[in-house]
This record gives sequence, structure tokens and C-alpha cells, in this order.
Amino acid sequence: MARVYLDHAATTPVRPEAVAAMVPLLGGGYNPSSLHAEGRAARAALDEARETVARVIGASPREIVFTGSGSEADVLAVVGTARAQAGRGRHVVTTVAEHHAVLHAVEVLEREGWSVTRLAVDRRGLVDPEAFASALTPETTLATVMLANNELGVVQPVAELARIARSRGVLFHTDAIQAAGWLPLDVRALGVDLLSLSGHKFHGPKGVGALYVRHRTPLEPLIVGGGQEQGLRAGTEDVAGIAGFATALALADAERAETAPRVAALRDRLEAGILAAIPDVVVNGAGAPRLPGILSVAFAGAPSDALLIRLDLEGIAASAGSACAAGSLEPSHVAAAIGLDERRRRSVVRFSLGRGTTEREIDEVVGRLPALVAAVRAPLSV
Repeated sequence: MARVYLDHAATTPVRPEAVAAMVPLLGGGYNPSSLHAEGRAARAALDEARETVARVIGASPREIVFTGSGSEADVLAVVGTARAQAGRGRHVVTTVAEHHAVLHAVEVLEREGWSVTRLAVDRRGLVDPEAFASALTPETTLATVMLANNELGVVQPVAELARIARSRGVLFHTDAIQAAGWLPLDVRALGVDLLSLSGHKFHGPKGVGALYVRHRTPLEPLIVGGGQEQGLRAGTEDVAGIAGFATALALADAERAETAPRVAALRDRLEAGILAAIPDVVVNGAGAPRLPGILSVAFAGAPSDALLIRLDLEGIAASAGSACAAGSLEPSHVAAAIGLDERRRRSVVRFSLGRGTTEREIDEVVGRLPALVAAVRAPLSV
């Protein structure tokens, strides 16, 4: 059997169109800040990419800041915006289920004297808008809640939360990194002030991210030393990578109406097959709106590390959760946040499908998985 890749939430293969957009610019490699003809050509390519990203998310080109990753975009949004408003207040609201880029960013602020409220999520992984509203105080200057969770695929009511924040004069950031290509990202409809993206989640290159910053949103740069990106992110831009990023984002958005329902049907096929064939299984995030391509399952009594090794040996690539925490021996903080007991918390596997996933691949996984789970559980039942 050819290998089956079900770890698209960790990273996606770069699509050929993105590579084609990058190759001519890799050869030139000119600095877009230079005034000569070569530099102007690089600047034109950079401007075109910025316009493309802005068009996809309903923003103005001047509201797009390119970064070196999605994590950098998250940290710039959270720390940069909080520091820029330090005179107004030093309180930030987030959730316990955010990506580590956001959780670690608020820890930085705590060490600098900010107070942070981390809201709980329910067993489905959802934030309660009433609890969110109650957490906002006169000292709150920023709230940050991800649009879609990278481990569960659960989609938060960001438009509602952003509306509450705006009514209280609080800026709102959303990490939309996992949602890109699967959900509409119109920043005006969402009502957000800042939104993070990362190229390798939608078949663009690694090492390129972007941050939408609504016009007039206060933001203090974290990387200084030059005037690039309107003075908000110093460093010569990776023009080739940015061109690949913009191309991949535009294509993902254009294909979304066809791709999202097709992949959602495959996810449902995988979920139904697992539930029918394997006992003592919990689907994490069940009952909540979810991204089409993510299925998080707890196989009670089957440690995820042992099961993932067996899956890999069978030619199936999956993960236990966020790839950014793959080196940790501790169960996922998201699994803990939704109230899984210790036995299930240590048995979570995330299957994440992509635009190239096929019915045959899903059926192969459903056919092989019961025996693998049983084999991993067997030694523990002796």
C-alpha cells in the first residue's frame, strides 16, 4: 500500500502552482528595498502578493504584514498590541485551548506585569460568549481566541466574540492559521482587528506567515533594525516565499467551495468507520462546528505514541496533536481542557485530511486501524 498522509494539520505539501510562482524569484533573489531596476522588480512581486492576500481576506494591502511564520504572527499580534496599549490597561483575555504560540506570548506579558484571564472551554472545546463578556474589564486591552483549534478542528464563534470585544473597546486577535482554506476569512465580516496566517497550512511554503492588522490598530514591532513591512517587522522580505504563500492562499480560497464539503464527507466516512469497528472510542469536539479535515479521536487504553508508531509502520501518517508540541511527553493541554480523563488523554490521535485525500485511503485506514488499536491495547489488558 502506498503511504497515506493524514497529518495535513501539521503541514501540507507545497502545491505545484506555489512552486512555479517561487522559482523565478529564487533565481533573482533581489532586495525589494533597493531602488535599482532589480530591486523595483522584487518590490513589484512583493506588492502583488500583498494585494492578493488582502483581496482574499477582504483587507487593504497596507493592512498585511508578512512574517517568518504563523507563530511569529501570533506573538507579534499579542505582545506587540499589548505593549502598544500599556498606558490604557494591562489585562489580556484568551482561552486555555489556544496554540502554544499564543499561550507562550501571554506568559511573556505576565512576566512583564500584565494580568491574563484564560477562559475554560466546554467538553466540545467551545468558549462561552457570556463568560467571555464577563471576563472583560476596564483594564482589558486585548482578547485573543483562535478561529479553529489546530488539534480538535473546533470552530469558535469568533464573529460574536469580536463583536462583544469591540462594544467594550477591546482589540480582538484571532489565530486563523488552521482555518485558512477551509473557512471564509473576511476580516470585516469576522470583525477582528488582527488575524494570523501561515503558508504551510494551505499548501504554501514553510517559513512564511502573515498578520492582518486593521488600519490604526496600535502595534509595537518585536523585530527591529529596518523599516520593512511599514516598520512593523524588520528584515529583508522573502519575496519568493511570499509569492508562493499568496498563490497558495488564493487557490485554497478559490477551491474552498468544492474542497471543503468533499473533505468533510471523507472525515465523516473515517469517523463512522472508526466508531463502527472499534469499541471505547471518543470523538473529541463532537457536537461542535468543526473544520472539514480534522478528526481527533481518543482510543481509551491505547497510548497514542505506541499507536502512532504502529500506524507509521503500516504506512499511515497521523499525529497525537499539535506538531509544535510533538517532543513533549505530557498529554495535550487541549485534551485536558475539554475534560478527558487521564486514560483517554494519553490515547488521542489526530487524523487530518487534505485536498488530496481519497476515499481509497480512508477505507484503507478504516480497514487496518481496528487491529492496530487492539494490538496496542492487548498488553495493557493482560
